[in-house]
Amino acid sequence: MLTNLYFVRHAHSTYTPDELGRPLSERGFSDAKIVAELLSKENIDYVISSPYKRAIQTVEGVARSFNHEIVIEVDMKERELSKKPVEDFNHVITQVWNDFNLSWDGGESNITAQIRGIEATKKLLKDYEGKNVVIGTHGNIMVLIMNYFDQKYDYNFWNKLAMPDIYRLTFKNQTLIEVNRIWN
Repeated sequence: MLTNLYFVRHAHSTYTPDELGRPLSERGFSDAKIVAELLSKENIDYVISSPYKRAIQTVEGVARSFNHEIVIEVDMKERELSKKPVEDFNHVITQVWNDFNLSWDGGESNITAQIRGIEATKKLLKDYEGKNVVIGTHGNIMVLIMNYFDQKYDYNFWNKLAMPDIYRLTFKNQTLIEVNRIWN
């Protein structure tokens, strides 16, 4: 039995230091409508989201179009890079992708975030076996999950993601058998 997980990287958001409450920007809301249109062609059974507002807002239209509630999955939240905002984001993110065990002050290493994301993914695969599940999430945690199954999904892949972006990961049991990009 095949299970499809549609990982949806959130649309563009208006920057605020409030990670949990940061909303989509005007462009983000416009792109979220496109996400809903693209996924309306799929037979979506469930909609899951990170608790972050921008992730929820990105998949709200999908949930509405299928008349589904959004189920919050805390472990699909973005990885915490550092407790405090970092001065040079590009340097910090490059370093954690170069060393999966490196963590900045109060932040998660790639390996810690990946384990969290994989545990959540495996639970979703078990709970929603044979279903089509949309997951509103974030670029870093999404690629760390994909990297667990295939190491070609790395820093360079992450760095080229669109915002939003959609990848359908098809599993047989808990084995990844195919990845397809849905975003145009």
